[in-house]
Amino acid sequence: MAHGVRDKPAPKGVQREQGRGGDTRVRSHIGRAERRRTVGAVYDAMVRFFREDDWKFEQVEGKPILRMGFSGDNGKWTCIARAIEDAQQFIFYSIAPINVPEGKRQAMAEFLTRANYGMRIGNFEMDFSDGELRYKSSIDVEDDCLSAPLVKHMIYPNVLMMDKYLPGIMAIIYAGKSPQQAVEEIEG
Repeated sequence: MAHGVRDKPAPKGVQREQGRGGDTRVRSHIGRAERRRTVGAVYDAMVRFFREDDWKFEQVEGKPILRMGFSGDNGKWTCIARAIEDAQQFIFYSIAPINVPEGKRQAMAEFLTRANYGMRIGNFEMDFSDGELRYKSSIDVEDDCLSAPLVKHMIYPNVLMMDKYLPGIMAIIYAGKSPQQAVEEIEG
C-alpha cells in the first residue's frame, strides 16, 4: 500500500478528516482570533526592530517589504527587508549600488564564489540577467518568533559584509582586477 497524507501523523493543532469520496481533508484547530493575531507577525517584528533601532525606512506599498539606505565606510547602497508570512521567514538584502556589466559577470561570479566560501552568515548572489548583486541573510522562524536580537544579528553582519567586499566588487568592474586578487586583497 502506498503511503500518503493519511498515513502520516498530523501536526499539532491539525486534524485530518475523511471527506466524501475517501479524500482526506485537513482542518486547523487554530481559532480565527489566533490566526489574525499571527498573520503579519514577522512583518510586525521587523518594523518594530527598525523603528526601535532608529533606521529610516519606507514600506513598499501593498507588500511586506521595507526599503532603506545604508552608508558604510566604502559606499552607500539600498537595503531591503522582506517578510514572507506564510513561510514565517525574514530576508534582508544589501543591494550593491551598481549592476555588474554583462562583460564582467563571469569574473564577478568567480569573485562571489571565492568570497562566499567559508561565510557563516549570509551569502552574495548575482542575477545573471541584469547584473544585480546583493548580499542576503535569511531566517526561518516557523514554530518560533522573530525577535529584535535575531533581526540585529542578521542585518548588521549583512551590511558589514557588503561594506567589506564592496571595494573588491568595484575593482572587478572598474579596475579589471582578477577575482582571486580582489578577494586576497580583502581577506588578506
